[in-house]
Amino acid sequence: MKLSQYFLPTMRENPSEAETISHLLMLRAGMIRRLTTGVYTYLPLGLRVIRKVEQIVREEMNRAGAIELLMPAVQPAELWKESGRWDFYGPELLRFKDRNGRESCLAPTHEEVITDLVRREVKSYRQLPLNLYQIQTKFRDEIRPRFGIMRAREFIMKDAYSFDVDEEHAEISYRKMYDAYMRIFERCGLNFRAVEADTGAIGGSFSHEFMVLAETGEDTIVACKDCEYAANIEMAQVISGEVQGTHIQDDWPAPKEVFTPNKKTVEEVTEFLKISPSQLIKTLLYDSEKGPIAAMVRGDHQLNEAKLRRALGLNQLSMAPAEVVERLTKAEVGFAGPLGLKGVIMVADNSIRYAQAMVAGANKTDYHLLNIYPQRDLRDAIYKDLREITLEDPCPKCKGSIEFFKGIEVGHIFKLGTKYSEAMGAVYLDEKGRLKPMVMGCYGIGIGRTVAAAIEQNHDEYGIIWPAPLSPFDVIILPLQVHEKEVRDLAYQLYQELSNSNYEVLLDDRDERAGVKFNDADLIGVRWRVTIGMKNLKQGLIEVKNRKDKKEIQIPPDKLIPFLKEMK
Repeated sequence: MKLSQYFLPTMRENPSEAETISHLLMLRAGMIRRLTTGVYTYLPLGLRVIRKVEQIVREEMNRAGAIELLMPAVQPAELWKESGRWDFYGPELLRFKDRNGRESCLAPTHEEVITDLVRREVKSYRQLPLNLYQIQTKFRDEIRPRFGIMRAREFIMKDAYSFDVDEEHAEISYRKMYDAYMRIFERCGLNFRAVEADTGAIGGSFSHEFMVLAETGEDTIVACKDCEYAANIEMAQVISGEVQGTHIQDDWPAPKEVFTPNKKTVEEVTEFLKISPSQLIKTLLYDSEKGPIAAMVRGDHQLNEAKLRRALGLNQLSMAPAEVVERLTKAEVGFAGPLGLKGVIMVADNSIRYAQAMVAGANKTDYHLLNIYPQRDLRDAIYKDLREITLEDPCPKCKGSIEFFKGIEVGHIFKLGTKYSEAMGAVYLDEKGRLKPMVMGCYGIGIGRTVAAAIEQNHDEYGIIWPAPLSPFDVIILPLQVHEKEVRDLAYQLYQELSNSNYEVLLDDRDERAGVKFNDADLIGVRWRVTIGMKNLKQGLIEVKNRKDKKEIQIPPDKLIPFLKEMK
């Protein structure tokens, strides 16, 4: 490809809209342009990298036995209502009506459509297992699209769905996909971890996220220093180290109100009462489909909402608005406590169960309660692991030391079980003629997110440094004096020779200053840069530079292809 005939609108200045390094560099390198909020056009250079990821994904999915198809982006509401997700999925599902008044949505995912397809076509155990996948555009109406294509509303995704006769065989399908994902991200040249994760809106019993390690990542990964344990912080279990208390004691003092004028936060209350945050019960009120919930953790801990949702089997969970808090507590926001609440589900973290002489809100404006003994005062509470793990906690698997990393989710695989097959009647006849629901799995990869994550992990102050498998071109040739016939002729000769040897080559044949060409080459991050200038040509040499290690060597032109083959 000759750059003079290519569409590569690079930018010299940093765009004001850029929020992360990948967003900035994809804009500057001429890979994407924004159409509207959260919706981007992939320009030719960006599309080349997208296609590289897609090819790796296809090869590994096919190798694992999955079969490619393509499903519609527009889905009828009836299928979503049948699965029960039409109302549950929330405002991220873009709903609309056609000219006949039929309700539909733009696909954020395809569980309903694939289940409908398979239930119509698969009738016998002899047709299973089956794994179908697609690479397609999805749409989720994110409330806050940000970070360029990292969290866009419209995005490219690979999603696969497996169907098996039972849990045992579904585990085999899940493991095949797990192994395929490991190979995919290894082949993409990424530093990543597979971690246990929450299933979220997709549902199911178990899942793994594949996280590219990067300081700019939105997710926190918990990993053990001594064993292979790794989990998203939403899933990381806390081993309760609390010492069980004695039976209820008669000499425990009764709860006592104390005046705490306008002291609402953990910091304000503990400083005013001269106590440790670990002595305070923090009571958080939520709305859910099961009614109001009072969730309690110690003042020095953070509530993990994903754990709370799983502990109570909730689909919908949101912080109660101020008017609900005031109605339930009969007090201003900031003074909620567990004693005296009516019609509220009470759930507390395990660390509270045997604590003694705790402090909590009094459900009375400007007051807190002293002398809370959970064994006595919170006997009706449900005790669960509700808090986020901390660096002081041991590994839940081997009790070793843990550490935290930041990560970018690029893939997610789920054990769905029979969630969709039972709801939608996807059944098969077993060998004894009995009807049974198919056991499903779901497996997604964010193609665009993988590209953005690769940039977050591989860049310097000059631009992108692509992992070799994702580089949009293998080689970029820079003739520095294009008006010199000797320079120009050699550039075209090497361009043709490399192309004939199946290298993807970009020839910068523009009549531009050397600095402009060098800057653009560094910005777009092509793995090998070949520079042709009169100074080296007088010695019969050309310069070859590797974008990653920045090493430069001078070699004769006829040694270029043997050198590149050796360096592969």
